[in-house]
Amino acid sequence: MLPAAGPGQPPLEWPLYGASFAQAFVRYWKKYATFTGRASLSEFWWMRLAYFLIAMVLVVIMIGGALVGVSYDPVTGQSRPGPLIAVGAILLVLFLLATIIPDAALTWRRLHDANLPGPLFFLAFIPSLGSLVLLVLTLLPTNPAGRRFG
Repeated sequence: MLPAAGPGQPPLEWPLYGASFAQAFVRYWKKYATFTGRASLSEFWWMRLAYFLIAMVLVVIMIGGALVGVSYDPVTGQSRPGPLIAVGAILLVLFLLATIIPDAALTWRRLHDANLPGPLFFLAFIPSLGSLVLLVLTLLPTNPAGRRFG
């Protein structure tokens, strides 16, 4: 059993409805590989925002690294990105790898909260249409019957 989330908060295995950005961020990492239970809409969408913001910062670092030390070859007319592009690229890849499991777990729990089976997560692997369907499913409101998963 997971420890309680904090004073005045429900245990980690319960969804936290009306979670703040910070609460959702902390719960995301505390429940790194927890595929059981449920995740509220606020937990899910605050983490989507955090994920997007972190990825954008890493992309900006990568672009900045490409612009610092850029070289231009006048003979061929080609320019080469600066060597610091690798720093941003490595950080971005590490971030993406570090969040594969918790992202899948969060989506799985969000589906549970909508009273849907977690394996619907695998719809994301169907090109184009699957990700759209999964997006719609994660937008569904909380269904009280989803307690069977928690």
